[in-house]
Amino acid sequence: MPANQITLSDSATMFANRLSKKRSHFRKWLSRECINAYRVYDADIPEYALAIDVYNTTDNLTHVVVYEYQAPATVNKNDAALRLKEALTVIQIEFSIPTTQLYLKIRKKQKGIKQYEKIENEKCSHKIIEGGSLFLVNFRDYLDTGLFFDHRKTRALIRAMASDKRFLNLFAYTGSVSVYAAQGGAKSTLTIDMSNTYLDIAKSNMSLNGYKGDQHQFIQADCLQWLQRQHYANEKYDIIFLDPPAFSTSKRMKSNFDVLRDHATIIRQCMSILSPDGTLIFSNNSRKFKMNEDLLQQYEIKNISKKTIPKDFEANRQIHNSWDIQHP
Repeated sequence: MPANQITLSDSATMFANRLSKKRSHFRKWLSRECINAYRVYDADIPEYALAIDVYNTTDNLTHVVVYEYQAPATVNKNDAALRLKEALTVIQIEFSIPTTQLYLKIRKKQKGIKQYEKIENEKCSHKIIEGGSLFLVNFRDYLDTGLFFDHRKTRALIRAMASDKRFLNLFAYTGSVSVYAAQGGAKSTLTIDMSNTYLDIAKSNMSLNGYKGDQHQFIQADCLQWLQRQHYANEKYDIIFLDPPAFSTSKRMKSNFDVLRDHATIIRQCMSILSPDGTLIFSNNSRKFKMNEDLLQQYEIKNISKKTIPKDFEANRQIHNSWDIQHP
């Protein structure tokens, strides 16, 4: 039943119209770019503070993940609950999906690595295709599904650079950037993450796409400690992707990490293992981020944030900032 054939409040009708227009707006772009997973709505209407992600999986099903941004204390809880109920009804009708393919999660400020901690234990993964590669996604077990849409263009950028290069992926999460590097013809890939769970998914993502063998290595490690140890190693990398959390206080880390405070140190450590003609792609999602002035004098640094923001995040350009860093 179309949303316009059920009884909705005026604000819910506005939300339904907005969602329908956004889908129409993206339709040609999705077809042209062969994109099967994307963000269709991101708090476009303040009363409906939701992010809505759409996944068209390889089994020809559509799954919709809805993130509700945590409301301020001043918002009436009953009114908010009613709006959410109406919004979920609209979404289900708009995408013609059963409730089993609609997932609701609460997006709030996280401390440390809580956004990566398990919230359910169904271990039910689905596959999507992005950029010609297969990726596993999990809609229930974690707050995030395993693939960050806002780095879609960043992944493609690294693929275009990767031919015959030695690639290092730090804070690798589920290894999607390593898959793109391998797809682009990387001579080798090294994927490092502190989580064995995510590293196993990274291995599966690589294997799903046929990237096996000794040239594709995986290390479970605290990336900060691993980088410190590389001071005594001779290995160099031609492309490094560095996408640390804005802040982390994991129990397995010896100290906390704050990207505003610590980015100069970690960037210098990466540059010490970057080949003379190599490129470090550094990214983070801190809205307060400002590149260290001494680094700007020390290296060739370009802000490439604008070129790495995909179409479905153009209204939220602060979703991340990205930098191309090279030796002078």
